[in-house]
Amino acid sequence: MKKLITALLMLLSLSVFAEPQMGVEFNQTIQPIPTDSPGKIEVVELFWYGCPHCHELDPQLNAWVKKQAKDVVFKRVPAVPRPDWVPMAKVFYVMESLNLTEKLHTKLFDAIHKQKAFRPDDEKAATEWLVRESGLDRKKVESEFASFSINTKINTAAQIFRATGATGVPTLLIDGRYITSVTMAGGPQELFNTANYIIENLRKAGKK
Repeated sequence: MKKLITALLMLLSLSVFAEPQMGVEFNQTIQPIPTDSPGKIEVVELFWYGCPHCHELDPQLNAWVKKQAKDVVFKRVPAVPRPDWVPMAKVFYVMESLNLTEKLHTKLFDAIHKQKAFRPDDEKAATEWLVRESGLDRKKVESEFASFSINTKINTAAQIFRATGATGVPTLLIDGRYITSVTMAGGPQELFNTANYIIENLRKAGKK
């Protein structure tokens, strides 16, 4: 019996410390995606404000980002796999354009998932919320929603999502070449372990 228990413990330890595998915990993107951070390792979160898993992961992700070295650059790109995700992508880019992301990012998640203030596909309600929370002039906010630059960013976000081969959110895109997710990795902590593994291997390969 002792031998059996020892063998099982050894197998368990191997599974715990096993390196993430390509095709299991992470994968290559369908197409390489250009990054905006030359000389750095870029980590992009593909997310949707309407996703409860993104909401749950957000504080853990923020804590993980704070621990990263200076050679890692983090940013968010709203996922746009279908038309009903466009309103929240617009809100994200409008907030970014008006320098409101830091102030309202978490509040928007909470408004949808905690307060149930509006549905994530309701652009009108989202606009009302943003006007109220930002304190900005309504015409300024509405004008930003309708701007050409915002629509261009939405189209680019949709192209990025397709090029990654992601099937859901939250997904991390690393160095424009690799994706991993909570589902692929097996849990939030496994997601961060996998991301750390990819980042460290990029460093070893000379990606700084």
